[in-house]
Amino acid sequence: MGLSLTDAQNVVAHAHAKAAELGVRVTVAVVDEGSLLIALGRMDGAPPVSPQIAESKAVGAAMWHRDGAALAEVAKDRPGLFSVADRLVRMPIVPGLGSALIKMDGRVLGAVGVSGAKPEQDLECAEAGLASLQGQHS
Repeated sequence: MGLSLTDAQNVVAHAHAKAAELGVRVTVAVVDEGSLLIALGRMDGAPPVSPQIAESKAVGAAMWHRDGAALAEVAKDRPGLFSVADRLVRMPIVPGLGSALIKMDGRVLGAVGVSGAKPEQDLECAEAGLASLQGQHS
């Protein structure tokens, strides 16, 4: 079974809770295995561009089956391939910290992307969101 709306909303809520704990304001996007948006939540005060960046981070992770850090390596090591692949998906791909895959039994179910804080904080929030799925997905 894939990600449910409830799963995605839990990821957003837990990521937002982590952001509040860190004292930052972020947007969290959760996409399915085909990179289609399931849930998006923008905290009050999060940067206006953060919804687009969060979704682009999640889309890249889901389509490439790599987290944001690994995507940044691909973009650095193979810029030609990355620029072509970036044009093949429905929205630009944003590599870098702040996105993570949602997996179950080794199968990618989707991804979460976070934007609005420092890259390391975005990643902490994404990981907190994923923790909400422990026992269901990993």
